[in-house]
Amino acid sequence: MTDPQVALLMLGGFLFVIFLGFPIAFTLMAMGVLFGYYAYFEPSRMWRDYLRLDPDAGWWAHTEAWVSGFFNSRIFDLFVNQTYSVMANDVLTAVPLFLFMGYIVERSNIVERLFSTLNIAARRIPGSMAVAALITCTLFATATGIVGAVVTLMGLLAFPAMLKARYDESFASGVICAGGTLGILIPPSIMLIVYAAATGTSIVRLYAGALLPGFLLAGLYLVYVVGRAILQPSVAPRATAEEVGHYGFGQLVVMLFTSFVPLFVLILAVLGAILFGFATPSEAAAVGALGGILLALAYRALTWDRLKESVYLTVRTTAMVCWLFVGSWTFSSVFSYLGGEQLVSSFVTGLDLSPLQFLILAQIIIFLLGWPLEWSEIIIIFIPIFLPLLPHFGVDPLFFGILVALNLQTSFLTPPMAMSAYYLKGIAPPHIQLTSIFKGCLPFLALVFVSMVLVYNFPQLVYYLPELVYGR
Repeated sequence: MTDPQVALLMLGGFLFVIFLGFPIAFTLMAMGVLFGYYAYFEPSRMWRDYLRLDPDAGWWAHTEAWVSGFFNSRIFDLFVNQTYSVMANDVLTAVPLFLFMGYIVERSNIVERLFSTLNIAARRIPGSMAVAALITCTLFATATGIVGAVVTLMGLLAFPAMLKARYDESFASGVICAGGTLGILIPPSIMLIVYAAATGTSIVRLYAGALLPGFLLAGLYLVYVVGRAILQPSVAPRATAEEVGHYGFGQLVVMLFTSFVPLFVLILAVLGAILFGFATPSEAAAVGALGGILLALAYRALTWDRLKESVYLTVRTTAMVCWLFVGSWTFSSVFSYLGGEQLVSSFVTGLDLSPLQFLILAQIIIFLLGWPLEWSEIIIIFIPIFLPLLPHFGVDPLFFGILVALNLQTSFLTPPMAMSAYYLKGIAPPHIQLTSIFKGCLPFLALVFVSMVLVYNFPQLVYYLPELVYGR
């Protein structure tokens, strides 16, 4: 077999093994080391000391020299260097800090207050409870960036309330699932940090570029929710005065000030510090983590157990991301060395595609990958395969990254592997069927595709803020 054929075998073997259920990070590392050993196999260099050994030397010296030669492959040097590079990556330093901020905010009881207040404030709007749930999801997802946490918490708070208010099961399910996924798109998004680290794109430009598309998608969700509540009132019955309660304007202002304003100011401070250059993403994330602790203290929700749990979850998730990077960079280095990257590039460029056709093909592949894989694996493993092709088709990595971020919303909403649906099903009442949740996700899935079409046809949605703040 030629080296490029071995590279394709390597890629196919990786996909086969992960479909069997093996952990992806360790599969990447194992496949990278295994095929890397073949790629860098040089007996004369590896066993140089063994071959020079005096034949009269004892069996122990021969055994020691042979074993030493076996581990003298350059793949082990590459693996160590890649591990150090990941751990020393300044961009990735922001990941644990943003995660910690999210886990602390999740445990500060602010979301329950926020949803209740917004539900009262939006009581005159059709589908008011769904609108309040979407806005809460958007703010909470922005503060945490953790889809599972947002969907689970909102599924415990808002979903039962909507069912009690006689909302349609599928409609309410779709609102929670779609709103919870916005955290990987709207800054400060952990997914965008990972994309920046994997592609070398400026994180501050990515954050600036993602703001308008992120709020565009949230706006489309809100328009759909209100529009359907107007056209089909039975799916979202209007709340009665007795259900909402009677609150004066002054009371409502106080409630908003104590629930909406603190979280909004925290997000604005973190995001503003990054976008306007007052702090690096890591420094802003550290301030955000401190702000999350202060919020939890202010709401008297910070306990030792909650703090310990937040630290544990942060470390666990960060370790997963870092080992994914180690495995992916080792895997991709060997794949490229064997000629796999060149083979893929030659194949795609040989199709003679236009830039639009290439973007459609790339997004279809990412959409399909979103069924079995999570966003982190897609960004770290597969996006680097597309990167060398972007200059050939004249596609900006910033623009491509925003399209990918929009597209990855679908990975949480598309059956049969819609993780948001499974998160919600795990905490929903027993009578809620998974098919009903899937049905509710489909209209929001269509809106994601609409947002992608709008972003492609109006690229200034991506470029306006980066050019305004940082210039061309």
